[in-house]
Amino acid sequence: MQAEKVFVQIFDTNLRSLSVNTLLTTCSYRNRQHRTMYKAALLDMYNGESNRGIGMLRSILSRYANLLRFDHFDVRAKNEVPDTTYDLYVFSGGPGNPLVNDGPWFDRYFGLIDDLWRWNAQEGKPKRHCLFICHSFQMACHHFGIGHVTQRAQMSFGTYPVYKTSEGKTEWLFEGLPEPFYIADFRRFQVSNPNKERLRQMGARVLCLEKLRPHTHYDRALMAVRFSPEMIGTQFHPEADPEGMLAYFQQPERKKAIVDEHGEARYHHMIRDLKNPQKIQRTFDTIVPHFLEHSLEKLALNVL
Repeated sequence: MQAEKVFVQIFDTNLRSLSVNTLLTTCSYRNRQHRTMYKAALLDMYNGESNRGIGMLRSILSRYANLLRFDHFDVRAKNEVPDTTYDLYVFSGGPGNPLVNDGPWFDRYFGLIDDLWRWNAQEGKPKRHCLFICHSFQMACHHFGIGHVTQRAQMSFGTYPVYKTSEGKTEWLFEGLPEPFYIADFRRFQVSNPNKERLRQMGARVLCLEKLRPHTHYDRALMAVRFSPEMIGTQFHPEADPEGMLAYFQQPERKKAIVDEHGEARYHHMIRDLKNPQKIQRTFDTIVPHFLEHSLEKLALNVL
C-alpha cells in the first residue's frame, strides 16, 4: 500500500526535509482515516497598521489548505487572542515598543504563551508548535527572561547577513541555508545580552546573531532563538517575499521615503539583495515552509 511506504520513509528519514508532496500524501491519508484537519492561529500584531507581513503569512499558510486551516486574530486592534486548541501558532511582527502594555490584549497574550508552554510540558498530548516573528520574538524573549530588549541607536532597515551559532548550524529550520544567510530586517528594537543561565534552565538555544560591527561598542543582537522543541522565534522577517517587496519598494513614493530616511546606498543595496535568488528568496523559500512542514509531520506521526 502506497501510504505504508510513505510512513516507512518518514520514520527512516527521522523527520528531515520531506518534500511537500510526500507531506501532503501522508497527511491526506491520515485525514481520510480520521476525518480531521489541522488548525493554525495567525496572531496579527500590527495594531491595524498597513503592512505586508500578514498578507505574506496568509499566502504561505494557504498553500497547505488541503490539510491545514487557519484563523486570523487581530490581537492588538481588536483584543483577539486564541485559545490553546490550535495545532500551530504564528505570531507576527508589528510596530511599536514591545515592552509597552497598551491594551487588554497584553496580559492575555502572555497568558497564552504560558498556557502553551504548560500544554507542551504534558506527556501524551500532541504538541503546540509556535513561530514568533520580529515584534513577537522580542516580546517572547522578554517574557522568558532570556535577554534585554532595548531600542536601537539606529533603525535596522533592509537586507543583511546573519550568522549561525554552533547550535544554529545543526538547526533543522535552517537546513539548506548558507553561512551566512540573508534576511529582511526592519526594527527599532533588539534583544541582546543573552542570559546564559536562563537559557540553560529552559533548554533554549541562541541560533543566529547579527553581523559583527567592530567599529561600534554595541552588542550583537540575537536574530533567532529556539525556546523549546516546539517554540522558535526569529528577529527578522522570514515571510518577506522578495518579488512582492521589490514591487513595493520600487514604487516612486516608497523609494523616495526610503532614500530620504536611510540613504541611496542602503536603498540600492536592498534592491540588489532582493533581486539575488541566493539571498532573500532562499530564506523565504526555507524557513516558514520548514516550520509548517516539520510541525505537520510531527502532528501526523502523533496519531499513527
